[in-house]
Amino acid sequence: MNAAKQERLPQLDIYRALAILGVLHVHSSSFAAGELALQSPYYYWLNWINIFFKFGTPSFIFLSSFVLFYNYYGRPVTRSLIGSFYRRRLKYILLPYMLVSIGYYGLTLYVNGKLTQPLAESISGFLGALFTGSAYAHLYFVFISIQFYLLFPLLLKLLQSSRLWVRWAFPIGLALQWVFIIWNKYQLHIVEKGSLSISYLAYYMLGAYIAINFEAIKLWLLKPWHELAARYKMLILLLVTLWLGAAFTHVQLWYRARHFGIWTDSLWYELLWNVHTMLSALVLLYATFLIYRRAPKVIVAILTRLGEVSFAVYLIHPLLLAVYRRFGTGIPTDSLTYVFYIYGGLAAALAGSWMLVQFAFRRIRLSWVAFGSVPRSLAPTVKDKPVHGSTNRVLEGKDISKS
Repeated sequence: MNAAKQERLPQLDIYRALAILGVLHVHSSSFAAGELALQSPYYYWLNWINIFFKFGTPSFIFLSSFVLFYNYYGRPVTRSLIGSFYRRRLKYILLPYMLVSIGYYGLTLYVNGKLTQPLAESISGFLGALFTGSAYAHLYFVFISIQFYLLFPLLLKLLQSSRLWVRWAFPIGLALQWVFIIWNKYQLHIVEKGSLSISYLAYYMLGAYIAINFEAIKLWLLKPWHELAARYKMLILLLVTLWLGAAFTHVQLWYRARHFGIWTDSLWYELLWNVHTMLSALVLLYATFLIYRRAPKVIVAILTRLGEVSFAVYLIHPLLLAVYRRFGTGIPTDSLTYVFYIYGGLAAALAGSWMLVQFAFRRIRLSWVAFGSVPRSLAPTVKDKPVHGSTNRVLEGKDISKS
């Protein structure tokens, strides 16, 4: 088995940037779309933002799997490889997750007036939140990723054992995901099923399949449109058409439910979310390579830097969003000003967390403890050598973080 390192794909930082922008759109519009602005004349747009951009987290999961299998599939699974893999995840994923969970859990206790409750009760509650990814609403994603990391060596060994497993990886993952969805609906009734990795198994297997077959797939990603064969053009047009159709149907279904109270069977929401976000992951992959090839250099540079710090931005942006929401509470939800207020939250969370993270990476030697691996472009240096915790930005160090 060829153990050579794979070619680095700088385009993936742009993918991370697009995905984190999706996450920020959803989180900034969550209160307005969910309850506060139901009677606003601008509600359709607020709901559209909240549902259309739900591709963020699933796309990150797809990308995490893609990066892992792209980087490791051609390497033998040895004790040394597994040890190195888990050491990096413990340092750059699990440690930041634990520290951020402590911070958010403490903040939640403070806001709810429970900071003085018995210590044993606080510790018990925190451990429960830590092991369910619920210390704060967005941390379920990191918890899911940790579950996938535990499974990764086994899945890697399985897919290396036979091309037949590779060929059926995505159909099997999709089937198992939907068996769980239906089982949960009619029997298990797990409320927080989104914190379980099986809810995203199809995305993980799709990422694995594309990574393993990337040498063939990248032809339609790298070639300009005029050089593509007719069949590739048709596939791209079909993909984009299906994606837009699924996205707008998904938006409309939630608009009818939220605004008019016209609800339907929950499996329809699951299905449309699944199709919409699955196609989004593929569209983003194509768009990423297109942007890298055709966009102005300044746009590519900005998106690349955002992608490099996306994991850290993901971790802390809800804190800035919570602070922002303490202002402007008197703005009428039925006014256009309120729509600008929602976008102001997005801008504040993005700019504030980005600047804070960039400052920490540049100036604080131990910033990796809280924010994960430090991009080499931002690492503080001592005699021109990056400090501990920085990464040379090869793919191995970028599966979740930058997710």
